[in-house]
Amino acid sequence: MLTGMVAAHILKLAPWHAEIEFLTLTGLSYIMVEVGLEFSREKVSLRGHGFDFFVAVAAAVLPWLFCGIYFIYVLNTPPRNAALVSLFAAPTSAGVLFTLLAAAGLRRTWVYSKAQALAIFDDLATLLLLIPIQFIFNGFTPRSFISVGLILIIFAAAYRGLNRILTSGKAPLLLFYGLIITVICISLKHYWAIDVPALLVAFALGCILQLKPGTPHVGTGTLDTGIKAAFMFLVGLSLPKIGLGAISPGSFLLHLTALTVLANIGKCFPVFCYRREASYRERWALSIALFPRGEVGAGVLLIAMSYGFRGTPEILAGVCLALNLILTAWFIVLVKQLLGFKAERL
Repeated sequence: MLTGMVAAHILKLAPWHAEIEFLTLTGLSYIMVEVGLEFSREKVSLRGHGFDFFVAVAAAVLPWLFCGIYFIYVLNTPPRNAALVSLFAAPTSAGVLFTLLAAAGLRRTWVYSKAQALAIFDDLATLLLLIPIQFIFNGFTPRSFISVGLILIIFAAAYRGLNRILTSGKAPLLLFYGLIITVICISLKHYWAIDVPALLVAFALGCILQLKPGTPHVGTGTLDTGIKAAFMFLVGLSLPKIGLGAISPGSFLLHLTALTVLANIGKCFPVFCYRREASYRERWALSIALFPRGEVGAGVLLIAMSYGFRGTPEILAGVCLALNLILTAWFIVLVKQLLGFKAERL
């Protein structure tokens, strides 16, 4: 992502804006289908995981609120802009988290199983938060009600159709789904001014799909890795050029540090939960495991870009997201150190 931001700063990409947007949304849709597949594959239900859902929502809302308040009162960002831009801090990157925890040998730990539910649920909470944001930006117009109505219908279809359609989960097929979703969503917005975010539709489709028995886990393979790497590069290209304006480099770094800390403090909510299930170290490990951000946060920034946001808050949010990605490996190291004795025993 940082590489893409540097490239955007050097290259003249304005004539290619539409093409970059299309490719970026296609990559995002591909990833969100995978996120939806994780949701359906685990068969997470509110009946059995009601408290997990509450914890996940809190761990998504708190970073959003903390960063939003900072944008409003420290950076003088208009409240409605802050409401959307600060949402980048809410979701955990499920794909990155599961892959790295498994690679660290923590697949059989309590932290891994609990993080699976929380990461998927906080993605869902973030997507639900986009619904009121539709009204904040588009007003209570007939088209807004149509857009929100379609979103609610899509969520209802995902819930009713959970695990209904078997799929191989192969990367080329999921990429094709992502391409079709992108074409439909862009067409709705361009021709009828109906704004249905592609990431919502892709997530819903992933929930409806279910991997065929014996199918390897999604999110693996050279093509999958290449698509995700290309997506993060394209997100960097889509973000505004890094220009500090009236802010000094020192102030920029200070704001960046503050936002990173606030975003991750909000993710520490699980430390105060699960006292009967886990030790203090395990609860801290779970909270740190939720620090990694990625595809959904990047998708939120893309939505912000579609509304014409090009100021310092958007630049800070993009760099903060990129910094968090860089720190992901370190977060997993901390988790492993907290659980090292348990992981080795298992």
